[in-house]
Amino acid sequence: MDPTLAPPATPWQRVHAYRVLLVLAVALFVLDQATKAWIAGRLPYGTYGEPGAIAVVPGFFYLIHVGNTGAAWSMLTGKSGLLAILAVATLGAIFLWRRALGLRALIVQVSFGLLCGGIAGNLSDRIVHGHVIDFIDLHFGSYVYPTFNVADSGICVGVVIYLWHTLRAPE
Repeated sequence: MDPTLAPPATPWQRVHAYRVLLVLAVALFVLDQATKAWIAGRLPYGTYGEPGAIAVVPGFFYLIHVGNTGAAWSMLTGKSGLLAILAVATLGAIFLWRRALGLRALIVQVSFGLLCGGIAGNLSDRIVHGHVIDFIDLHFGSYVYPTFNVADSGICVGVVIYLWHTLRAPE
């Protein structure tokens, strides 16, 4: 059948085409916000290190409660408003260029579902708290990895999946 003769897609059909992305984005957002609410309810803001931190694996993995007004690894610290604007712009750009990004492909939907859910989770924090709540604190001997959260993990994994997909995809 000639695609130019096909009836236009209904709004539901357009949403259905991106269902994996939407489900993953919502699931990651909910998980991110639930874990942050649990931390905020369990530990006072500013809890870092002993004795207040929760030692999940002593010497390696702790749960703490800190805020980050910057981006990854505290870059652009104090620029939470600018980063919120960039987050909204990024989500808008993903929506506008969804066809060019190949979002109908399953692996790309997985990648961008994680990415969008993470962006939305951290954006929500910036709007509600003025900073992003971080709570996963990992130590590798004397090296302390920058504290992060579920949204950050989703963003990183989503980017890695997308890079892997685009670098291995034949032209």
